[in-house]
Amino acid sequence: MDKNGRFQTQKQKISSIPVTEDSTLLNFLIDTLKDQSRTKIKSLLAHQQVLVNRRIVRQFDHPLKTGDRVNILWTKGKQSLNHPKLKILFEDKYLIVVEKSAGLLSIGTAKERSKTAYSILSDYVKKQHPGNKIFVVHRLDRDTSGLMLFAKNQDIQSLMQTNWRFAVNQRKYTGVLEGVPQTGDGSGQGTVTSYLWESKALIVYASPNPEDGLKAVTHYKIVKSSEHYSLAEFKLDTGRKNQIRAQMNSIGYPIAGDLKYGGHVSPIKRMALHASVLAFTHPVSGEQMLFESETPKEFLRLLELDKKPQ
Repeated sequence: MDKNGRFQTQKQKISSIPVTEDSTLLNFLIDTLKDQSRTKIKSLLAHQQVLVNRRIVRQFDHPLKTGDRVNILWTKGKQSLNHPKLKILFEDKYLIVVEKSAGLLSIGTAKERSKTAYSILSDYVKKQHPGNKIFVVHRLDRDTSGLMLFAKNQDIQSLMQTNWRFAVNQRKYTGVLEGVPQTGDGSGQGTVTSYLWESKALIVYASPNPEDGLKAVTHYKIVKSSEHYSLAEFKLDTGRKNQIRAQMNSIGYPIAGDLKYGGHVSPIKRMALHASVLAFTHPVSGEQMLFESETPKEFLRLLELDKKPQ
């Protein structure tokens, strides 16, 4: 703070802020750092750049009392991952939460092993220590962007995967559909329940018959629409392979740009599906973790382009 008691800007290497009322650390930082995004604030916490009473704190829900002092180090103590298609949002000794760009594989295939989220993170942790490893907790399709979770040891990976339904409290996706679904009550909300099975050609099909595959439930809500497209939010009760893509195609509203599941080439030249919210219980601390990723701007641009005369 300056001599007049005003908060110093990010140009300062260290900012010192007194706590004037009881709160939690994340809420305090959001209220105080009004010029910083939620993602940036979480990055400060993850990279050990926030101190409470001269002690580094990374827990979002750390309680603050009146009279405490929060210091922010604007210069990172260690080099972070710098990659155009993968960004770390949170990291501790057990987990890494990342934001993946469309076009990047989650893990290797027979044709591609090096240009994947897994290989990029593996190289990153090995630079910290040669013995470090990374483990996949869940995957995103190559052309789906958004939030992914990785473990730093096999026990944590197993714990999260074994208890996935209970550990993960919320998974939301944002996407653009081809067409505008008409719901009976006019609410723009609906639920698709079907049974998914995969062919030898690795295409997932949705069936109404319980004997045909694994049950999948997807809730969708139309947020905004144009003449030919709908911006929708999806909430999953289950986490099946290609679930949203296969189920929305099965009811006649495929994901825009999804050539594999009924979609057509779109002006934004990508599949319009994004993992936007990931909430889970930390397997060690028990802390409730919540991460959000903004809707890609090109999704909104797709609807705007659709309104213009051809």
